Amino acid sequence: MTAKTFELGPGYTISRVIRGGWQLAGGHGAIDRNQAVSDLIATFDAGIWTYDCADIYTGVEELIGAARLRLASERGLDVAARMKVHTKLVPDLERLATISRDYIRGIVEQSLRRLKTERLDLVQFHWWDYDQPRYVEAMSWLDELRREGKVRNLGTTNFDTPRLAEILAAGIPLVSQQLQYSVLDQRPTHSLAELAAKNGVSFLCYGSVAGGFLSDKWLGVSEPATPLENRSLVKYKLIIDDFGGWDLFQQLLQALKAVGDRHCVDIATIASAWVLEQPRVAAVIVGARNQAHALANAGIMDVALDADDRAKIATVIAQSQGPLGDVYTLERDRHGRHGSIMHYNLNAGRT
Repeated sequence: MTAKTFELGPGYTISRVIRGGWQLAGGHGAIDRNQAVSDLIATFDAGIWTYDCADIYTGVEELIGAARLRLASERGLDVAARMKVHTKLVPDLERLATISRDYIRGIVEQSLRRLKTERLDLVQFHWWDYDQPRYVEAMSWLDELRREGKVRNLGTTNFDTPRLAEILAAGIPLVSQQLQYSVLDQRPTHSLAELAAKNGVSFLCYGSVAGGFLSDKWLGVSEPATPLENRSLVKYKLIIDDFGGWDLFQQLLQALKAVGDRHCVDIATIASAWVLEQPRVAAVIVGARNQAHALANAGIMDVALDADDRAKIATVIAQSQGPLGDVYTLERDRHGRHGSIMHYNLNAGRT
């Protein structure tokens, strides 16, 4: 590992900042396809050459596939081969009871077509409902596709400690788990980090800037009234509430601002750099709405926090009240505050 790269699996190296794809999936404003492809390539040129997407992110796999084709056309296959693309496989909630090998294969084949490749670099598997207990069997079908050469690496998304332990005990060779991790959300440290360390599983972290809340924009601002602008802000405002509320959140922003000023970077950069330093963390996944944002994100990998920086941030975190529990437990409760805002059947009608 270096400050800017991480060997996620044997012979498989990624950038420590990953370009997220959720913001390209709609719900964050209209997408100009040509500009989006140009922005993806600008991200690559900035040193962020790993990308995150999902079968359920409408149009995003196709955009990344188009960026890969343009890179190959303009700069050659060797350059395009440096682009690493991580996708997710998210079976619909309503299909979990009847999930089949053909269903899993169909989604993988769809991602291969969309991403214009013969092998997926990393497939990260998500499962909505543990009352439907077939996630280990489904992961075994994914492992069959890995052995066939259609998938290079396997990972999970948002599994809690006991269920991740089941998957590992079944002999599934996981390299990573994607999960939410930030200065506001310490749940990965509760029990999952120890299991991951014992089994060589690394964390790919989303939410490091809490949907934009961890930024200079929100410093000194009064608590926002509902409704909020988008579902991402709704989601992370709930995390702020669990952390300890708006006043404690403002204290955290002040601490991050003080550290950022010393390093001549903004709050968001420090928030993500903090996550990169945590045990088992391979990379942070960050969104970007334009080329300038992508260039700023690349700066995360240049920040080296010192003991004083960490102490300032830790002092505020020590006052937090949550979120409590294991990874994604709050979000998995479909009737709770966190789970009620989720969308569970986004593969319905896929082609």
